[in-house]
Amino acid sequence: MTAEREVTIDTGLRRWSVGRVATVDVVIPVFNEERALPGCLHVLRSFLEDQFPFAWTITVVDNASTDGVLQVATDLAASDDRVRVVHLDRKGRGLALRTAWACSDADVVVYMDVDLSTSLDALLPLVVPLVNGHSDIAIGSRLAPGARTVRSPRREVISRCYNAMIRLSHGARFSDAQCGFKAARTEVIRPLLAHVHDDGWFFDTELLLLAEHNGLRIHEVPVDWVEDADSRVRVLSTALADIRGLARVAQAKMTGAARVAELPQRPAPRCAHPDVVLAAGGRGELTWQVAVFGLIGLVSTAATAVLYALLRSWWPPLVANLAALVMVTLLNTEANRRLTFPSAATSGRRVHLQGLVVFGLYCGLTSGALLCLQAWDAHPSRWLEVAVLLGATVLGTAGRFVLLRSWVFRARTVPMTGEAGTR
Repeated sequence: MTAEREVTIDTGLRRWSVGRVATVDVVIPVFNEERALPGCLHVLRSFLEDQFPFAWTITVVDNASTDGVLQVATDLAASDDRVRVVHLDRKGRGLALRTAWACSDADVVVYMDVDLSTSLDALLPLVVPLVNGHSDIAIGSRLAPGARTVRSPRREVISRCYNAMIRLSHGARFSDAQCGFKAARTEVIRPLLAHVHDDGWFFDTELLLLAEHNGLRIHEVPVDWVEDADSRVRVLSTALADIRGLARVAQAKMTGAARVAELPQRPAPRCAHPDVVLAAGGRGELTWQVAVFGLIGLVSTAATAVLYALLRSWWPPLVANLAALVMVTLLNTEANRRLTFPSAATSGRRVHLQGLVVFGLYCGLTSGALLCLQAWDAHPSRWLEVAVLLGATVLGTAGRFVLLRSWVFRARTVPMTGEAGTR
């Protein structure tokens, strides 16, 4: 692309000029990488010069290294004015990215590891959706369909378990939080940085959870990735820190502290064709929702009954019922968010509070049924308790569907351009 032929794209957030003026800053955090850095910069510069169509810079961030990597980086930067060096007196990958991204003057900021474990062929697919305004953040994924990885079974299991934990606890839609290959539009990353508290390995996960919670669009690129045999990540301590971080972000969502008011707002979906009418909430959609919700409800009801029967051996009826409901409801709500009401806006403190109210009503109905049974028969059989619980659960499930559809996951009105035609 050349400056003489610039294409302007209006995304609703800002006007982007696609061409030489679209700038990309590639950030590489390093800690005691004196040997690896020269080869990394040689390969990366060659790739950017030969195959990358945008103006670029490389920022090397030294994380309080004790070897000679700072001098190596400084010498390399002296020979190329597109390479910059930042020195920090404190360690932390998150701190390095926060510092470099906050002061970058580029349109798009990128992060990659110095070992170049991720193939550079994925760099352009990572950046283009951000430059043309389609997405706000882009991540390389080792777990997305089409990705190819070479790593030990131990690292594979740990990665999959961690990302499954993120999806279960937060309902995240992205598949790989920790791949060292990410990019973001600078105008959306700066407001987010003020709300990201972690400066270590959890930085990536916290950033993505906040971005998704605030309605930003995250684009995933399946990558080719080869594990670095010299990796210095301490798996156990990192995993414990990540679990604490997940709990902290969940609390921020509940209290409303995870909302970022300064973010530019992406325009709502709209129909571009003047003669097309979008029929939201039609009969077909309701039929699908009832069918999917019913299937999820059947599985949840069976799971609740089994758990209750097991827990009742140790606990009284109300405690056993509450424990079974809490465990099953976590999975049930996530399944409904993904499958039954996938098009509804589900972020924000209001949604979480409404979900708690629905759960409270549902729990009150089932617990009330057990109390009535106890009042009628002081020593009912175990199977009679289970039968009463099943009946109350079916009734509560129907009420829960009505509340979820009409209140918690209420469909938004979709504005349309032009005059809607009829057929």
